[in-house]
Amino acid sequence: MEDITRIARESATRNGVPEDLVLSVIKAESGFNPNAVSPRGAKGLMQLMPTVIQALGVKDPFSPEENIDAGVGLLRGLLDRYNGDYKKALSAYNAGEGAVDKNGGVPPYKETQDYVKKVISQYLQNSK
Repeated sequence: MEDITRIARESATRNGVPEDLVLSVIKAESGFNPNAVSPRGAKGLMQLMPTVIQALGVKDPFSPEENIDAGVGLLRGLLDRYNGDYKKALSAYNAGEGAVDKNGGVPPYKETQDYVKKVISQYLQNSK
């Protein structure tokens, strides 16, 4: 886990994303398991969907470096798109940008609402 934390911190710094936010996303997404695979096919530490893996040119989604760099880059893009609004960016990371845009914010999906609460709660706890 030490290597994962180091990789996450380095990628967060390179991309201008709060380190503790990245670590909170990793914890919520995979519990720091680089080999995690969701029932919907999301892979690795930051649970990248196959479409994201392909779009970002990720060769090995189970590589901590590749997975974290791609996930943090995606998160950076979402933070930019939603003007730094963590709730909207995290919702889009979980449910997709279309769901956030359609609903003007956190969509009314229990899974996404719980995800956003979990990540933000962990982030606030980590950044104390």
